[in-house]
Amino acid sequence: MSLYNCTTRLIKITAEPVFLDEESQPEDDYYVWAYTIVIENTGEEVVQLLNRHWMITDAHGRLHEVRGPGVVGEQPILQPGESFEYTSGTPLSTATGIMVGSYEMTTNSGEKFDVDVPPFSLDCPYAIHNVH
Repeated sequence: MSLYNCTTRLIKITAEPVFLDEESQPEDDYYVWAYTIVIENTGEEVVQLLNRHWMITDAHGRLHEVRGPGVVGEQPILQPGESFEYTSGTPLSTATGIMVGSYEMTTNSGEKFDVDVPPFSLDCPYAIHNVH
């Protein structure tokens, strides 16, 4: 399994994608991944996640954008040193793809800023060539 991480303004994001063989149907061009995200506040400010923005690109270059409030129905507040972990998923019609995104955060004082989610590969173990 691969871990991907990056830090923006002392907010560390770690992503771990996993191919879900049992939910995928390669014969129907239907491939499913779960991904676990850990959001860690390594700074000294209290922050809250407000919104998410995902860009999911399949092996044919088709882009699917997802925007919305929170993650998995929550808008977590992170005290300094705290982390929040969640798991979600995405299907693709190709055996490989890539996801990248950002979270809109806010501080207690109302300052809003974006935190990068590192790009991470979605690679099916059955793919002939992993392009990511």
